[in-house]
Amino acid sequence: MTPVTPLSPADLYRACDPAHLGFETTSEVAPLDEIVGQPRAVEAVRFGVRIPQDGFNIYALGPTGTGKFTLVRRSLEEQAAQKPSPPDWCYVYNFESPYRPKVLRLPPGTGAQLRQDMQQLIADLRSALSAAFESDEYQTRREVIQQEFMERQQKAFTELQEKAQQRGLTLLRTPAGFVFAPVRLGQVLSPEEFQRLPPEERERITANIQAMQEELQRVLHQMPRWQRELRQKLMELDREVAGYTVRPLVEELRQKYSHLEEVVAYLNAVEADIVANAMLFLQPEVPPGVPPAVAALQQQMPGAPLRRYEVNVLVDHSKATGAPVVYEDNPTYQNLIGRIEHMAHMGMLLTDFTLIKPGALHRANGGYLILDAHRVLQHPLAWEGLKRALQSRQLRIEAPLQTLGLFSTVSLEPEPIPLDVKVVLLGNRLLYYLLSALDPDFDELFKVAADFDDQMSRTLEDERLYARLVATLVQKESLRPFTSRAVARVIEHSARLVGDAERLSVRMNRIVDLLREADFWANVEGAEVVEAAHVQQAIDAQTFRSDRLRQRVQEEILRETIRIETSGARVGQINGLSVIDLGNFAFGRPNRITARVWAGKGQVVDIEREVKLAGPIYSKGVLILSSFLEGRYATERPLSLSASLVFEQSYGEIEGDSASAAELFALLSAIAEVPIKQSLAVTGSVDQHGNIQAIGGVNEKIEGFFDICKARGLTGEQGVIVPRANVKHLMLRADVVEAVANGQFAIYAIETVDEGIELLMGIPAGERDESGAYPEGTLNFLVEQRLAKLAEHEKGKKDEEENSNGEGEQDNEA
Repeated sequence: MTPVTPLSPADLYRACDPAHLGFETTSEVAPLDEIVGQPRAVEAVRFGVRIPQDGFNIYALGPTGTGKFTLVRRSLEEQAAQKPSPPDWCYVYNFESPYRPKVLRLPPGTGAQLRQDMQQLIADLRSALSAAFESDEYQTRREVIQQEFMERQQKAFTELQEKAQQRGLTLLRTPAGFVFAPVRLGQVLSPEEFQRLPPEERERITANIQAMQEELQRVLHQMPRWQRELRQKLMELDREVAGYTVRPLVEELRQKYSHLEEVVAYLNAVEADIVANAMLFLQPEVPPGVPPAVAALQQQMPGAPLRRYEVNVLVDHSKATGAPVVYEDNPTYQNLIGRIEHMAHMGMLLTDFTLIKPGALHRANGGYLILDAHRVLQHPLAWEGLKRALQSRQLRIEAPLQTLGLFSTVSLEPEPIPLDVKVVLLGNRLLYYLLSALDPDFDELFKVAADFDDQMSRTLEDERLYARLVATLVQKESLRPFTSRAVARVIEHSARLVGDAERLSVRMNRIVDLLREADFWANVEGAEVVEAAHVQQAIDAQTFRSDRLRQRVQEEILRETIRIETSGARVGQINGLSVIDLGNFAFGRPNRITARVWAGKGQVVDIEREVKLAGPIYSKGVLILSSFLEGRYATERPLSLSASLVFEQSYGEIEGDSASAAELFALLSAIAEVPIKQSLAVTGSVDQHGNIQAIGGVNEKIEGFFDICKARGLTGEQGVIVPRANVKHLMLRADVVEAVANGQFAIYAIETVDEGIELLMGIPAGERDESGAYPEGTLNFLVEQRLAKLAEHEKGKKDEEENSNGEGEQDNEA
């Protein structure tokens, strides 16, 4: 087997050559218009935006900071600019059913003009109707009608009086009403005089009074009919005068909007209602004794007489150029679907059609709506309301409780508005998969998935493109120009963020933050351009702000509160490596792993699993190394040992299989009783055939062990063993690379367990010869010999138990 040699400094860090970027500072670079590193997402968004069929709404899935919003917004705006502006939508009073406001669909900009025209019409009608009803002609005609009534009434009473006189009676008006009284010589007889009359005379007079009383009743019964006729004639006069006054003014608007049938029909209804209620316009704007401020407030309250003639412009596109692109950052049910507001007055909540307010779907109707999926799902009824609107293709404004059937009071029921909108949801992948699996409507409504990646390849051409992207961000943020070396350092840090020397991060939020911070440090120094040193200072400052826990852990290791050995050799003990992830900051720390073995029945006890501190992937790794032992050393006889493995001084849950290789080395050391060098740390997973597999966080793990070794003093014997498959992921800190270049620290890459054995234990692993035996002095030979002894011990123990049981049976027979 070829000895494993340390990796060279060139293997530990892939630098970006500033000379290949093609500029001195970012001020020389033309802005980049394309989206970098997202070809799949770009194509999906373009497809989803252009296809007109129902259900092809878009879900943009991916981690934050990958440019989802930027790409979606830009694509939508490009497509929206090619589409016509959608119509205006207005709600107006329904004169036939006041609780069901009618909707008007108008050409863009017409809604605001109609509202203004109606306001002017009402203002003109106030003065015109007031003048018409105060004119001499109207007053004369009104007096003529009233005089006719008075004359008819007077004529009836005159005729009645004449008939009464013929009968020797007269008609008197008293507080109790009309009465007839007898008359003698022009004088009304008093009751006493009437009683002194002969009985025959009194009976005759009483009969005449009764007859005249009947005549009076017939006249009085005609009075209400005459009054109704009077009122009808006066009303007809008012309508005639109002019609003459209103019709020319409304006709102007009818001519202006003659091409809009809905508006013409509305104006006809307005004209008829104004003519029927012309007296409303004659009321003073400020009633006597009412302060002007109070009067103005009363006119704005729901139910005010003239509010019915207003136009509620729900959506105004008078200034729009193309289709709308709307982003709603607070997608509650009412902010999406719209709402009906109320005003408090005298302890009551009042509303009318002018208090109908639009939602984001109204504003985006005819265009595009962008929503954050997680925020939509956070708000009650918002998701169901959105789905219902998309499925029915109409917007029906209802109170949330009314939607649930829990709202039974009288309220408005606005006419629904047809909906034509393309919705784009922004969210993470997990939420997309959950909605797809659990919501049967989701796949029918959001048929286009735009999957955003969080990394891109890193070729020379990609580096140049990424440099242009960085330059564009610098210019967009109005930062100082960055030198090519500074941009190269940003590119290198981008590769470190994804933990891969052959990839670059496209989560640009962290890159933008780095650019801003580097510009800040350049400003502190008074520099005109941002250098690579400023970028490095920003990186170091970010790390310092976040590494409190890392520093505390390292301090406890150096104080030997946490026991980690970096020199000497020990049997059954090895330095494993783990990563602690704190969100935007992760660091590695060494872990002491120990193993103990004894004669048994082939069981490897995972103490972490026994106490339920191990995750399923970690437990899987332990089971795999057990299979490796049985497959290599127990093909002909059973594995007669028991062993235990544990992460010493570990007090939390452990997950992942990256320590399985270290655990296997510790177990082999314990079986063979061969010490392991404590100056080396190991990370990597192992399969059943002994191959070392790649793991995550390799850079953080190496640096975590390096920091402890550096603090104790680098000896040149210290190092880390990593899987060969992880070499392409190495983007180590400069101080680690420098230590390796000076021979003070080493990084080894292995592919098999046997390679790691030679590095850790200083003896060859050994391979079976033609007879199937391992050479003497190799670790595999020592392991096999120890396992054979344990098997013989276990067999002898079993034989003794059988003999003991046999003798006991003979004694019982005797």
